[in-house]
Amino acid sequence: MHLLEIKVAHETTGWRIDFFGDDGETVSIKVADCHAASEEKALERAKEGMVQLTPYGTRGGGRSFNSYDAASNGNFCDDEPLLDTRH
Repeated sequence: MHLLEIKVAHETTGWRIDFFGDDGETVSIKVADCHAASEEKALERAKEGMVQLTPYGTRGGGRSFNSYDAASNGNFCDDEPLLDTRH
């Protein structure tokens, strides 16, 4: 996800921070009022959450080569057969 825009909104249950990517993806993080007293603190807390998600990306945040690559979790092992392999 290549970040284009961030929107912060205060709702009745706390803060909602939306991260918008260049391919139409959106990640929303909610931060309770007890964890952030201001918009700046809410954004800081949400960014910390995004950092925690970073290890689940591919190629250090780079784009996928194709749709198969995008769906892959990247943990291929040469020793193990593919799930639908039949002999």
